[in-house]
Amino acid sequence: MRWWLIGLLLAPFVAHAEPCCGAITQQGRELARFLDGSGVDHLWVAGRHVDWRTGQVNRKDSAGPDAATHCSAFAAAMAERLHVYLLRPPEHKQSLLANAQMGWLRDDGAAEGWRPLASPVAAQTAANRGELVLEAFENPNPHKPGHVAIVQPSEKTSAELDRDGPEETQAGERNALSITTAAGFRHHPGAWLPGGGGTLRYYAHVVDWRSVQR
Repeated sequence: MRWWLIGLLLAPFVAHAEPCCGAITQQGRELARFLDGSGVDHLWVAGRHVDWRTGQVNRKDSAGPDAATHCSAFAAAMAERLHVYLLRPPEHKQSLLANAQMGWLRDDGAAEGWRPLASPVAAQTAANRGELVLEAFENPNPHKPGHVAIVQPSEKTSAELDRDGPEETQAGERNALSITTAAGFRHHPGAWLPGGGGTLRYYAHVVDWRSVQR
């Protein structure tokens, strides 16, 4: 079979496999390197007391609500390293911080440069441009934890995005440098639904990469 004919037959599949949310820019690659170097795969470990900024264990005992999971502490630490303010200790204790961050983003985030995004596509696109993007779930029960994660640049396809959501980096029940939203939020029913119809909300903040310490 001639090569041009093979190309013609494969063209519809190649087009379908194109990235959903634009190419990853230079700033997006900076963000990916930054998140990959965060150490969240072995820091901010669930069930241990940790320093919210570093993720290092800072107490021998593992009792109390501050020793649960650390998604919100990790998000706050990464934001601080990027010179972006996100609600954090001591303004709020680590316990139930994700719920508080969600309320703060909604009510006060705009004053600190955060803007809401309308969809998972917008969230993945902004991350690919190198913006700090959070996806956040506020638990309807204020006495139970929510969850927050940082969107990781990815050239996933539209089908992958619709099924599994943006790629993200998180601390939580399972810490991961790169995990799908569907997997990362699986302990919070209704947060992610295929097609983006869940209760997750997305917020983005522009990063001045020139000011970020390498």
